[in-house]
Amino acid sequence: MILIRALAISLLAMAPIAGMAQGFQVGFGQMQQDTGLPVEVTAEALSVNQSDGSAVFEGKVDVSQGDMRMTADKVNVHYNQETQAIARLVAEGNVLLVQGPDAAEANQAIYSIDDGTVEMTGNVTVVQSKTTITADKMRLNLTDNTAQMTGNVKTVLKSQ
Repeated sequence: MILIRALAISLLAMAPIAGMAQGFQVGFGQMQQDTGLPVEVTAEALSVNQSDGSAVFEGKVDVSQGDMRMTADKVNVHYNQETQAIARLVAEGNVLLVQGPDAAEANQAIYSIDDGTVEMTGNVTVVQSKTTITADKMRLNLTDNTAQMTGNVKTVLKSQ
């Protein structure tokens, strides 16, 4: 009887891992991100294109908004033509996103401010306490602090 319970518990514990190949839902960050907060960007260089309403920051780019921070080699800022507010940020190269105790790395990230989402692609790695998750793509919802991982999802759970 004890052996059957132990086997059942171990199979239940492994059930989420079996579904990871298709997609995996995880929490990300500790608190809801206020996408209406000001966005602060620092970098080594800035190029502005008045015709398409964009700005390109390059070299050790650091973007912060409230408790969320993103760093990258290059960030293209796209503005809403009507409101002149930032519509989205496209980060490329060595992208690191940190919110609370959680961190995610990728080759590229697109932060859509209006809908409060960040889509990270290319060698995505998420580190949360004792858990590391890798995938091809992660879509992060900043309003409810959840993320959907898809494509070659692998999870490493550390016991200590």
